[in-house]
Amino acid sequence: MKRTLLNFLAFQAGWIACVGSAANGLAWVGLLVVGIVVGLHLAQAARPGQELRLIVLAMVMGLLFDSLLANSGWLRYAGEGVVAGMAPVWIVAMWALFATTLNVSMSWLRDRPVVALLAGAVFGPLSYMAGQRLGGLEFIDFNMAIVALALIWALAMPVLMLAASRFDGIRVTDTRLPLAGLTGG
Repeated sequence: MKRTLLNFLAFQAGWIACVGSAANGLAWVGLLVVGIVVGLHLAQAARPGQELRLIVLAMVMGLLFDSLLANSGWLRYAGEGVVAGMAPVWIVAMWALFATTLNVSMSWLRDRPVVALLAGAVFGPLSYMAGQRLGGLEFIDFNMAIVALALIWALAMPVLMLAASRFDGIRVTDTRLPLAGLTGG
C-alpha cells in the first residue's frame, strides 16, 4: 500500500512540475523531476530492463499521439518540439512518467481492459483540461480536441495495460532463488 501511494504521489508531483514549468517557459524543471521519478522507479524495480521497455513504449506512443494532436490545429502546447511538428519534450516525458504507474498504482487495471478503455476515454481528456488550466496547453478547437483525446486515450490505456502485463519489472513471478540450482533447492 505504501509503495502504491508513493508511486501515485510521485506521479502527481511530476505531472504538476511538467505542466507548470512548461507553462512558465522552464520545461527543463519538469524534465528534471520526471528524470528523478523515473530513475527512482527503475532503481526499485525487480527487473528495470522490463520497466524501461514499458517506459520507452509509452514515450513512443506519446510522441506519435501528441504530435498528431499538435499538428491537428485543435490544440497547442506550451513550448516547441525539438523538431518542427513534433510534440514538445515535456509532454513526451509525461508519458514516461505515466508509465511508472502502470505496474504499481494502476496495476489494478491490467486485467480489466474495458475499464481501462473507459478510464482512458474519461480521464485522459480531463488531464489535458487540467493542463490547460495550468497554462501547459491551449485548446483551439475544444470539441474536436476532446473527441480526439478520448479516442487516443481509449486506445492507449488498454494497449499500455497489456504492455504492462508483458513488461512487468516490478513483480517477480519466479520465487526461486537465483542460486537455488546450486544448493539443490
